[in-house]
Amino acid sequence: MSLLTNYVCAAYPPFHQGYTLNDQSKIAFTAIPPVDLLGAAAQGPDMAKMLTSNRPALAVALKTCAIFLFVVLGALIKATSDQVPPGEAVFFRSFFSFPIIIVWLLARGDLRHGLITRHPMRHFWRGILGTSAMGLTFAGLGMLPLPEVTAIGYATPIFTVILAAIMLNERIRIVRISAVAIGLVGVLIMVWPRLNGSSELEDTATLGAMLILAATLARAFVQIHVRKMVQTDHTAAIVFYFSLTASVLSLMTAPFGWVVPDAYTATLLVMAGLLGGVAQILVTSAYRFGAASMLAPVDYSSMLFAILIGYVWFDELPTLVMMVGASLVVAGNILVVWREHQLGLERGKARSVIDPKS
Repeated sequence: MSLLTNYVCAAYPPFHQGYTLNDQSKIAFTAIPPVDLLGAAAQGPDMAKMLTSNRPALAVALKTCAIFLFVVLGALIKATSDQVPPGEAVFFRSFFSFPIIIVWLLARGDLRHGLITRHPMRHFWRGILGTSAMGLTFAGLGMLPLPEVTAIGYATPIFTVILAAIMLNERIRIVRISAVAIGLVGVLIMVWPRLNGSSELEDTATLGAMLILAATLARAFVQIHVRKMVQTDHTAAIVFYFSLTASVLSLMTAPFGWVVPDAYTATLLVMAGLLGGVAQILVTSAYRFGAASMLAPVDYSSMLFAILIGYVWFDELPTLVMMVGASLVVAGNILVVWREHQLGLERGKARSVIDPKS
């Protein structure tokens, strides 16, 4: 995950994206799926060297634990969705993860970086986009099964590739075009059954699917925006100011239906915030011991966790159609990861010829 990804996503994002420095001037996209259900930063130039020790087993364990916590976080939000509006849930998620992030940045000596920014308005717009994505996701969680929310969220890397081509003029050739096509077919397969609803229950699920799709697209815009931010601001600043802006922006929704939760609901919401902070730290730590390309496939364990938790807690089971669509989206994401890995190797070889280390 990128804040969940490397300072990790948090967004939820049922999920996340990552960035790797392929050469000295270009940050390339690496598809790292969604567990961000919750608000993402990314590793930028200052994080490109964060791999301090190659310990793949530890990296995988840390990433897997983080993904599990993010799915549990989504389940906690889903369990409170009947009592608490999405804006209030976003506040609890953001505000109660803030202290954990602050303590962690202090312990790492990065807090001073978190307070320095050259472009405060970029953080504001990143906060608007990220908070919107989180709110849309939390709203959708109350309308759809947990595995389905997770599966649709996997489309974020696909949308990010499309937006990068449109907004950043990145050239995408046959491999990534094929990946996008495969992923979009998968998304269409997953949401198609929701577009034919006739009963009130089916209409609610249709709205839920649209909300999650909108959240996925918003997270893709976040990734594009963060790709610009990491070129000028430390990732600690991206994490710090997102947590701050998400808390403030969500608090502004208080006049629109907030309730005083009972003790049980309040406990679940506070736990969601705390787990989000811990999960962010675990993800960031994972990238210190393993490369992004190696860890990317681990993200898809979120589907296994979502199926298990959805069945045990909410008596939900994924449909065959949903699993087929999710498989295609995952295949498209993996194709993007593979292609970016190949491009990274090619650029590395080119640099070694131009600038031999001997």
